Amino acid sequence: MTSQTDPGPVSPPMAELARYGVSVWLDDLSRDLVRSGDLDRLIERGVVGLTSNPTIFANALAKGNAYDDQLAELAAAGADVETAVVDVTTTDVREACDVFNAAGTGTGATADPRDGRVSLEVDPRLAHDTEATVALAAELWRRVDRPNLMIKIPATLAGLPAISRVLGEGISVNVTLIFGLERYRAVVNAWLEGLELAARNGHDISRIYSVASFFVSRVDTLVDARLDAIGTGEARALRGLAAVANARLAYEVYEETLASVRWQDLAGAGALPQRPLWASTGVKDPAYPDTKYVVDLVAPDVVNTMPSSTLSAVIDHADLAGDTVRDTYVGAKEVLDRVAELGIGYNEVIETLEREGVAKFQASWEELLATVEGELESARARVTQA
Repeated sequence: MTSQTDPGPVSPPMAELARYGVSVWLDDLSRDLVRSGDLDRLIERGVVGLTSNPTIFANALAKGNAYDDQLAELAAAGADVETAVVDVTTTDVREACDVFNAAGTGTGATADPRDGRVSLEVDPRLAHDTEATVALAAELWRRVDRPNLMIKIPATLAGLPAISRVLGEGISVNVTLIFGLERYRAVVNAWLEGLELAARNGHDISRIYSVASFFVSRVDTLVDARLDAIGTGEARALRGLAAVANARLAYEVYEETLASVRWQDLAGAGALPQRPLWASTGVKDPAYPDTKYVVDLVAPDVVNTMPSSTLSAVIDHADLAGDTVRDTYVGAKEVLDRVAELGIGYNEVIETLEREGVAKFQASWEELLATVEGELESARARVTQA
């Protein structure tokens, strides 16, 4: 979101989303966003949280010169590239945390104490290493040192026990890269185990926050391509339906969780629900409305994290129909069944998306390392010449 964004009160569409129980978070972060005051203005418009990922950091580092001074200091101190990346990313996240803290955690459109959160992801190269993920999560939590931080941990098989152990240390967690229902159920179990462990460890579980980031648009991107390859009228009629159906079924799992005895016991001890977070909500197909994965996924007690382009569309002109997922997820399973009948297997789609998701974040991390290494080399050269 650029500085041209008009400041002002919460826009009517953002207020309407809040009325239905949707917390709008921004899926973007850069030093310019924080230090220019643009983030403050977005909070005024109704944004109540923020997420980041390796791709976002790589893009931020590749633009402008906002990081030059810090990188020069790191180069002069002899920092290696891994140290520099951690310093740069934790600085951005810490400053964003401070902006939300200054605005008042849980203020804005929702006044929900679970809002005002900023997420920082562990190194995605550790996605299949439980021990290293746990250790880095604890280190990032210590380095940022802000109560409204969330550590993002991928929902890989190795990530599941890491999620429980990190929550068990009293650390708030954003579980990311969830694509399928079976894995989402495993994430819910890992979260419950984490809260139970935290209680045994003597932590105040009412102060542990978590969201489960369920990826949306990438499902349509993959399924639609396969439907297009089939090319029949029935296949074309199913375009753009799979992702929303998948997310609506995930919301049903969330409701089932809240009705369980296991959750009720934790809630009685002060625990807060792990809200579903709709991630990857930017539209990839220009044939779809910019706000497709917002309007079609309105539901009580969810987070929708939006890239800047989607957020702009919502603030400016989103026409919310008012239908909630709770009212309309009936028929979602039928959509996925019809897709499967055409030979597009659900499990294979989900496995492909998880594999590609981890690989994309790893590639972005390598890009981030290369960008920072280049900046460090340039800074070292300037010091030598001086």
